[in-house]
Amino acid sequence: MSTTTPWKLAGRAEKMNPSVIREILKVTEKPGIISFAGGLPSPKTFPIEPFRTACDKVLREDGQAALQYAASEGYAPLRQAVADLLPWEVDPAQVLITTGSQQALDLIGKVLIDKDSKILVETPTYLGAIQAFAPMEPNVVGVACDDEGVDIDDLVRKAEGARFLYVLPNFQNPTGRTMSEARRAALSQRAAELNLPLVEDNPYGDLWFDTPPAPSLTSRNPEGCLYMGSFSKVLAPGLRLGYIVAPKAIMPKLLQAKQAADLHTPGFNQRIVAEVMKGHFLDRHVPTIRSLYKTQRDAMLAALKREMPEGTAWNSPDGGMFIWARLPEGLEAISLLPKAVEKNVAFVPGAAFYADNADQRTLRLSFVTASVEQINTGIKALAEAIREHQPAKEIAPLEI
Repeated sequence: MSTTTPWKLAGRAEKMNPSVIREILKVTEKPGIISFAGGLPSPKTFPIEPFRTACDKVLREDGQAALQYAASEGYAPLRQAVADLLPWEVDPAQVLITTGSQQALDLIGKVLIDKDSKILVETPTYLGAIQAFAPMEPNVVGVACDDEGVDIDDLVRKAEGARFLYVLPNFQNPTGRTMSEARRAALSQRAAELNLPLVEDNPYGDLWFDTPPAPSLTSRNPEGCLYMGSFSKVLAPGLRLGYIVAPKAIMPKLLQAKQAADLHTPGFNQRIVAEVMKGHFLDRHVPTIRSLYKTQRDAMLAALKREMPEGTAWNSPDGGMFIWARLPEGLEAISLLPKAVEKNVAFVPGAAFYADNADQRTLRLSFVTASVEQINTGIKALAEAIREHQPAKEIAPLEI
């Protein structure tokens, strides 16, 4: 049988790669697996009854409009609600509703990236952003980071000619780190001096545990930033609702890219969320998410301290969904993963989150979809896998 095909792929298709995380999630479908892999919010946080009530009201009072084609910019009351949520002055005309924040990344890439354009990202950075930008064939350059965020000196060295810096200041995916106030101030100032636009992604900013993070980068220089937000982590990801807040100068092109992509985000979903948000619902709902996630974070930190062998390191995030860990010397996370799966526990190897020079010893642990009991069991199993596969230490011969 002939294997020839008349289909010729576009060059950009060659740049598309499967999500490492999505492939790993297939493994977690195995019965009995405790997964710390997915960046999924806990389904326990989904406000099902408020959604049920909102669906009924929208269909009863506005059903025909809700089921019809809609404006590409988004449902006007929802755009207003987004503007009202943000702690700096935002005109609703600057808000573009997107089909999840992943589409926001895609639209930004289409509008701002040419082939071989230099774009800057944190080290490490969100894998989904690298994946969204890849078809535009950019030159992705990682900027060094420490516990406070972006290394300003390294940014200055690499900024020349860059289209933008993509940054997640709050409870970053994958590391869980939060950029300090001092670093935000310095980054905002230097980016403005360098005429370097910032693409600020903030899906986790409301998920703080004890104190809210410092003000956003966009609030310091709205004309020099694109700001991305999402309803996936505070309401429900299945609705696929996100948004971009853009300077008015760039908004028309983002809108045109949106029109070409899908005409508009589902109007029914937008109306449901706008209805649910009435009466300051998020002010009451989000604290319940924070409380749950803090309990789970504390359980994972305690289990890591109790179980992990010497040489393993991890951080303690102030919010969000992730802990970033580093294996003892001599181990690589990608090689450890199948050994861990044999013990019914899964994680995401950290190498996939690097634009370049990946640290093969790193891994991401999500703590929000596992119960405390599962966290204790899973971390113990992971520690056992690490111990079993650590290289044996060389013992110096006895001198006689």
